[in-house]
Order: sequence, then C-alpha cells, then structure tokens
Amino acid sequence: MPDVDLSQSLWMLLAFVGLGWVAARRLKLDPRPIATLLIYLISPLTFFNALTQGQPSVDKLALTFSVVLLSSILCLAVNAVAGRFYGEQERALLAFSAGTGNTGYFGFPIALVLLPPEGVTQYLFCMLGISLYEFTVGFYISARGQFSVRESLSRLARLPLIYAFAGGMLISALGWQVPQPVSEGLGYFKYCFTVLGMMIIGMTLGRISWRAVDGAFVVGCVVTRFVVWPLATLALAVALRLLGDASDSLVLAFLLVGAVPMAANVVVIAMELNIRPEKGAIAVLLTTLAAPLLIPLYLGLVLPWVLGL
Repeated sequence: MPDVDLSQSLWMLLAFVGLGWVAARRLKLDPRPIATLLIYLISPLTFFNALTQGQPSVDKLALTFSVVLLSSILCLAVNAVAGRFYGEQERALLAFSAGTGNTGYFGFPIALVLLPPEGVTQYLFCMLGISLYEFTVGFYISARGQFSVRESLSRLARLPLIYAFAGGMLISALGWQVPQPVSEGLGYFKYCFTVLGMMIIGMTLGRISWRAVDGAFVVGCVVTRFVVWPLATLALAVALRLLGDASDSLVLAFLLVGAVPMAANVVVIAMELNIRPEKGAIAVLLTTLAAPLLIPLYLGLVLPWVLGL
C-alpha cells in the first residue's frame, strides 16, 4: 500500500468543524435549519447527480445494494443489542451510526490516492449504498427513537432522496442524458454537502459543554465503527477473494469503506430528529481524529494478507 498522508484531509475537515463552532458561538447560528437543508435539498440533488453521471450497471448496483444490506444488518443487530445498555434515543442514534461511515469527504480522497480509475468507480457505488441506507433503514431506526412506527414511516416517505434515487435510476435505464449545464450546476452541491456537513458538527459542539460527553456512548460508537465494521468488510473481502470474484481494487474499496470514521450525517439526522445530536457530534469528532492513525495501520496489516489469498 502506498504511503498516504491523511493530515491534509484531516486539517481541512477540522477547519470546517472549527468554522461551525465559531458560527455557533459568535454568530449564534442555529444548526437545525442547515440539517433540514442537507436532508431535503442538498443530499438528494448530490445523490441524483452521482447516479446520472455514474452510468450504473448491474455489477455496480450489486455493490450498492450489497453495502445497503450490510449496513442494514449491522444497524438492526446493534439496535437489538444496544437496548440493554442505552436509553431509547441513544440506542437509535448508535444503531444508525453502526450502519454508516464517512465514506465521502474523508474516504473518497484516500480512494483517489489508493485506487485505479476502476476501483474509484467501485468505491463510489459503495458510497451510494451508504447514502441509500442512511435515508431508508437508518432514518427509520433513528426516528423510532423519538416517534411511533406510523410517524416514523410518514417521515421516511417524505424524504426526497428516495425519489432522487428512483429518478436517477429511471433516467439511466431510459438512456436519457441530463443537459450539461444542469449537470454542472448540480455538481456544486457536493461541495455544499461537504462543508455544511462538517460545519454542523462544529455548530453542535459550540452549543454544548464537554460535560455532555457520554463515555459509554462513545465506546459503543468506537467499537461499532473501528471493530465491527473492519471485521465485517474484511470477512466479505476474504469471501469474495476465495470465490475468485474480487479484483484487488474491489477488495481495497471494501476494506476502505470499513475503515473510515463515523459519518457527519449521524449529527445531521440526529439534529433533524432531535435525538441527542450533541452526543453524536462528540463521537464523530473523536473518531475523525483517530482515523488518520488507524486507517494506514489497518490497511497495512490486512491488505497484503487478503491480496495474497
């Protein structure tokens, strides 16, 4: 594995977090409208543009839905176990976080360094699987920490990302092309998503005290993100390798998905549903700080072994 300097990505992300903290402390900005904007406008448009530009095939969509399935299984498993140790809101937030990760603005720059063009495309469709999980199964489980089944399903049905996915698939299936000016305009939303997604962590941290740190919740997040996910993706990569169906780039893409820190969308969803966003923000920040140390160590240990199978 080539040496990867994660410091630049880390400092960029932390700068966005710092700007959010300043905005909350000095400008008294409320992060809740930004969370709503991310969920109902920026995320769907970003997702739609990625689908229409990525030319999805059966093989690529198989990657997407494999990740959705894995994320959903981990979410539901943690949701079942966490009920013994956490309150309803912490349980819902931990379960949501168990199925997702910062595959986008943290993992994607690493993928660009480590993977060939084919591998980058495979990684992108794994990213789409994470996003699709977040706004389907993950959102529903999170909503159940605060609302009834009926209200949770109602909120899920109002999420535009589901319809953005269906629209993107339909356009690709019919062979239609999005006009270039429209596509270029939609491309700007991914940068909005990156900046605002990290700033909302800082805004949430700017409104709380470090006395709000919940050690038990942080431990649960760290275990699910840095133990359960790496083991799950490692098992999947080994299985595919033994079956002879996995290229080196696909193996590395799966391993990278399992090694990234917690997703900023943990805070975005928690803010929208009012389920302990401050606890989510602290856990996301801590895992983001740890990731530059853990990712090279993990990939350096397991990648040569898996590729040798």
